[in-house]
Amino acid sequence: MTEGRGAKRLKGLTSLTEVLAVATEFERTARDFYRDLAPKVSKNIRYVVEDLAAEEQEHFDLFSGLADRVDLADVLQVEIARPASDRRFSDCVHLPDLGEHPDDQAVLQYALSREHAAMEQYGALAESTPDGPLKDLFQFLANEETKHKNELEAVYYQVVHSGGV
Repeated sequence: MTEGRGAKRLKGLTSLTEVLAVATEFERTARDFYRDLAPKVSKNIRYVVEDLAAEEQEHFDLFSGLADRVDLADVLQVEIARPASDRRFSDCVHLPDLGEHPDDQAVLQYALSREHAAMEQYGALAESTPDGPLKDLFQFLANEETKHKNELEAVYYQVVHSGGV
């Protein structure tokens, strides 16, 4: 008798297929959010929001491509421990309403929280995923998100504490 999804969830397990589905949705919602937000933000940070939309598109493309690879079908069925960061990561799919004229600080704070959640999630997934292309991808993305977070922190400091970019 096979375990249902609910039983696996109670045991704290998830398949890499489920992980990819959540990560793909995370990246898609971020891409769409930043793309739609770009024309609404001040010119001071528009380039940041446009860059974020492009980065999220790249991540979305990576995940979408993996989900379709026949050679990874067996790997995607592997069950791993659900990362402690999973709920926070999944919650990022729910987007805030920043209004028609969003405040630069609010936009940057939200972007920082998303990058932090992604950094934690991809790092945890890299630790729990068996050696292979998915582990390498999660490690790469954890490093990418860390770089993005550091870059955003620098912009945040310039905008909020130094009076502008």
